[in-house]
Amino acid sequence: MINQYPTWKYIAILLLIITLGLYALPNLYDEDYAIQLSPNRSVKITDEIKTKLETALQQANIEIKASEQYPEKLLLRLNSEQDQLKAVEILKHHQELGDGRYTIALNLAPTTPAWLRSLNAEPMYLGLDLRGGVHFLLEVDMPAAIRQAYESYASDIRALLKAQKIRYKQIKYDTNAITIILRKREDRQSTLSLLEKQMTDVTVKESEQDGKPALIVKLSESKQKEVKKFALEQNITTLRNRVNELGVAEPVIQQQGENRIVVQLPGIQDTAYAKSILGATATLEFRLVDNQHDAYQATQGKVPLNSKLYYDTDRRPVLLNKRVIVTGNQIIDAASGIESRSGTPAVFITLNGSGAKKMSDITAKNVGQPMAVVFIEKKTRTKIVDGKAVKTSRLVEEVINVATIRDHLSKRFQISGLDSTREARNLALLLRAGALAAPIEIVEERTVGPSLGQTNIDQGFLSVILGFVLVLVFMAGYYRVFGLVADLALAVNLVLMVAILSLLQATLTLPGIAGIVLTVGMAVDANVLIFERIREELRNGNSPQASIYAGYEKALSTITDANITTFIAAVVLFSFGTGPIKGFAVTLSIGIATSMFTAIIGTRAVVNLIYGHRRVVKKLAI
Repeated sequence: MINQYPTWKYIAILLLIITLGLYALPNLYDEDYAIQLSPNRSVKITDEIKTKLETALQQANIEIKASEQYPEKLLLRLNSEQDQLKAVEILKHHQELGDGRYTIALNLAPTTPAWLRSLNAEPMYLGLDLRGGVHFLLEVDMPAAIRQAYESYASDIRALLKAQKIRYKQIKYDTNAITIILRKREDRQSTLSLLEKQMTDVTVKESEQDGKPALIVKLSESKQKEVKKFALEQNITTLRNRVNELGVAEPVIQQQGENRIVVQLPGIQDTAYAKSILGATATLEFRLVDNQHDAYQATQGKVPLNSKLYYDTDRRPVLLNKRVIVTGNQIIDAASGIESRSGTPAVFITLNGSGAKKMSDITAKNVGQPMAVVFIEKKTRTKIVDGKAVKTSRLVEEVINVATIRDHLSKRFQISGLDSTREARNLALLLRAGALAAPIEIVEERTVGPSLGQTNIDQGFLSVILGFVLVLVFMAGYYRVFGLVADLALAVNLVLMVAILSLLQATLTLPGIAGIVLTVGMAVDANVLIFERIREELRNGNSPQASIYAGYEKALSTITDANITTFIAAVVLFSFGTGPIKGFAVTLSIGIATSMFTAIIGTRAVVNLIYGHRRVVKKLAI
């Protein structure tokens, strides 16, 4: 028969709908107010710490609805927002969580059943305009990034000229170039040739400065673009790392243009605190470990003259040399990997010229000795005192790694002795993101209140429901049985859209809801074309079975053309749009794909079940 699918196709369609329906289910469950505790760096959450925290909250008459311990976080579910705010203040001052070793986050935890979570079924996230929060537009100081690059090159040039015994009067730099003033005119040509040979990403020109021979060194256009790109990417990494301090469940941190970064923090209302975290300074230091003295004796006040007492992530004392080898500002790149000889996790470091020279000089004399990495961060908090915002700062200094120097190190070396690949990744991130690559400035700041967010949610979902119901009524009234089939396809279409958005862990925004509403209206277009084609075939005197077949076959090309052109427009919107426009484009694209499936394959399957399979049909209810 012409209107009949093979059995396997019905089973495949049904299995697909059921499977995606399962992944849409989590969105029907509410969220619990929760406290999320995440360890920073290599710290772990033990059962002992978990018990102490639960006891502290219970003593404050805060009922813990449930507690869930994961490898990288502890989640405490509470009954109300008041309990949540009270609990976070208690935990912030708890002795087990001091010195910035843990991040305490306000969160909204979904109540998805365990059997759904075991399938990795999670609800969609809500964006800034739906949940409320703060929006920052940050501008990266690109001239400062270029200046830092010139500073690094100037240091390399000094070392290079010293090695070649070429005397110079002065080497100075700014945001435009490096100026080398030589003592002897005959050295200019040899210096120019040396720089062109050793530094391939600069241009060198001869010049005169106050009657003295000089050279002007400028970064090539490609190198300047590379420096700016690196500064932007590293700042994004740094900001993403710092945003963890704010306790944001699903932040948005993304590039905008060539020198700006958008930071959206859903659920955060304290803009002063957010700004203090985003503008915080952090750095790293490499120091030799003092093995000649006892670190535990130093904790009693007996610190040697040339040493300084630190503590590691487990609060164990470590005695280090006062002399700093290199700092985080001299790190060009850091990446985690596996050491080839031992097969253990490692972090591979790349230093700039000045850092490489210092590392080379120190490690050549200290092979076999331990070296430590110290993480230093200045944390600023804003408290309201007598109605005024008062900022308080404290310096956090912590040893995050101690490893043995195995070889003479220079520009590139590795840090080994790490416990896991996760620790290696975290350490690489800290080394890359310990400090901002270039200064940033907040050029725009907005606050979205939670009440507005809830209003947006209510109005957005009301628009979806209203549009959905009106379409259902129209289709059922105008096309009768075929209209009911289209209504069923429309309902399945919505479920499939929600399921795919949940699988992608997409962040739903207000424009995204607009895309869903538009899709609801567009989803029945294909069925309208098919049904009208079937009516036309019936008016031409064709049999019901032949009319059904012709309606679907002849309308297919028109439907495909219309949806492809809309999909192209959605792709263009996604490619060139930002933020909200991308959200609209994503939901529109997904809606086009699901509506094509439900309107053509889905409704055809149902119509075949009703009218096909060798049934003798005299009249169609259309």
